[in-house]
Amino acid sequence: MSHGDPRFHVPVPPYRPGDEPDFSHLKLPKAGEAKKPRVDVAGMDTQDLALGLVGVLDHNHQAVGEWDPRLAPEVLREGLSHMVLTRIYDERMLKLQRQGKMSFYMKSTGEEAVAVAGAMALDKADMVFPSYRQQGILFARGRNIVDMMCHCISNSRDNLKGRQLPVHYTWADGNFFTVSGNLGTQFPQAVGYAMGCAYKGDKRIAASWIGDGTTAEGDFHGALTLASTYRAPVVLNVVNNQWAISTTQNIAIGDAPTFAAKGLGYGLASMRVDGHDFLAVYAATQWAADRARKGHGATLLELFSYRGDAHSTSDDPSKYRSKDEFRNWPLGDPIERLKQHLIGLGEWDEKRHAKLEEEMTKLVVRSYKEAESHGTLHDGPLSPTESIFEDVYAEQDWRLRRQRQDLGV
Repeated sequence: MSHGDPRFHVPVPPYRPGDEPDFSHLKLPKAGEAKKPRVDVAGMDTQDLALGLVGVLDHNHQAVGEWDPRLAPEVLREGLSHMVLTRIYDERMLKLQRQGKMSFYMKSTGEEAVAVAGAMALDKADMVFPSYRQQGILFARGRNIVDMMCHCISNSRDNLKGRQLPVHYTWADGNFFTVSGNLGTQFPQAVGYAMGCAYKGDKRIAASWIGDGTTAEGDFHGALTLASTYRAPVVLNVVNNQWAISTTQNIAIGDAPTFAAKGLGYGLASMRVDGHDFLAVYAATQWAADRARKGHGATLLELFSYRGDAHSTSDDPSKYRSKDEFRNWPLGDPIERLKQHLIGLGEWDEKRHAKLEEEMTKLVVRSYKEAESHGTLHDGPLSPTESIFEDVYAEQDWRLRRQRQDLGV
């Protein structure tokens, strides 16, 4: 009996540049349909959640179903404010990069709820191991915007002293671990940190974020093995924004039905979540954090999203995807959805929203003026030359001392 000829298979995106965006192939459950289990549920018993979609906001922007976190209006307004600030900050920083005032930038358009809701659902004492598109975590945790900008333009106030790319932030006081340029390293680091907390009886947990493309890295699978084996108190987020830098998510997902389904193979509680639904992201993160804190182990969250802009300022998405995909994304815009939900509750209106955007814009412009007072990328002042010998070894060995002497610093 013939089984046909073997053929080399390369996944392709469903449409190409110039095609009309069409998301009819996505079979997404309606908001409110997903059931909410107890936090001590066995990982393998979350299969319906891994194959389905946790959503709270329906097509009328009303909160429905068991996953509604029932947040107070002031918490929702805070989340909306952080998301609006994140988007305005991104737009301003992109313009500054195009003007040559910084070397590189990465926007998070469409993924604001992923970072902001996730951060707000965690305790501020929990350690976060982010990727390079979670600047919203910093806003939610109260990071000084001037300090963020000084890092991006590598001036004398850059807390990383020019040693990291722009947007590769770190903030020790905010429990925000250094963003790594090597994709995926943060996942095993987060698991290791969480294991250390459990070993010491510390109630803090860890959370980490990677993109869909990074699940093809070995660090992803190593982290899931450790998290499963030692029941590490960690929340592992895969932000499926449909694209790696230039390749469709089909390259990394293979024949798996969802990225969340990959967690089931390791026995982890796993679920796919509407990443453009602030309430759903908050509720799922809160559930996973509670599960971790009570000793029931790790959770893998696939945050189903869409990258609304280029991967980075080094990327031209018009070369590999349709121009209007983000506008046609069936799960909408996370900011607009939360805004309309608040309006429906009678807790917001268009006039207040316009005022919020105006205030956030003024804050960003004012912050950048202050940041430039500490130096610019081209004219300095930068971190002093001798600082390149600092922050690595507690005691410098003779080689570093010799090199420093040779430089005369």
